[in-house]
Amino acid sequence: MTKKFVLGIYDDEDVLLQAIENVRAAGTKIYEVFSPYPIHGIDDVLGIKRSRLPIVAFFCGLFGMSFALWMQIWMLGFDWPMIIGGKPHIALPAFIPVTFELTVLCSAFGMVITFFIVTKLKPSLKVNVFDKRSTDDKYVMAIEVKEGVTDISALNNLLRSNGAIEVNEKEVTK
Repeated sequence: MTKKFVLGIYDDEDVLLQAIENVRAAGTKIYEVFSPYPIHGIDDVLGIKRSRLPIVAFFCGLFGMSFALWMQIWMLGFDWPMIIGGKPHIALPAFIPVTFELTVLCSAFGMVITFFIVTKLKPSLKVNVFDKRSTDDKYVMAIEVKEGVTDISALNNLLRSNGAIEVNEKEVTK
C-alpha cells in the first residue's frame, strides 16, 4: 500500500512553527514534522497531547517499592530471620537503599517497555525517511494526500505562502 505525501521543506524553525499554526488554521491535517533536533514548543503548536508516561512511571515505581519492601520483610523477617548487627528482623531504615534502587529500576524499565509498546517500536521496524536533509539542517512538514479529497496545487501554494523554500511530492510504501 502506497501513500502520497506533500513535503514542505523549511530552513528556519521560527518560520516552521508559524507555518504549522497557519496550515492547521487552514484546516489541513499535518501528518508529521521532522527536524534535526527537538524544537521547544512544537508539541503545543501541533496539538499533541501531554504524555501519560509519567503516570506509568509512578505506578511502576510504586510496584518496585512495594515489591522491594515485601521481599526484604519476607526474607529477613519470616523466611530466614537473622539478627544482623543487633537490628530487629524488620528494620525499615536498613531497607531504604534496596527499596530506592528497585523503585528506580522498575520505574525505568516500566517506562521503556510501555514506550515501546505504545509506539509499536520493534527491531524489524522499517522507518521511512521523507527527506534526508531533515537529519542535517532542514525541517520537513509532511501532509498526507488523499485521492479525490486533497487539492495538491492549493496545498503547494499554502506551503509556499507560509515560508517553505521547497515543496515536493513523495510516495511511501507502508
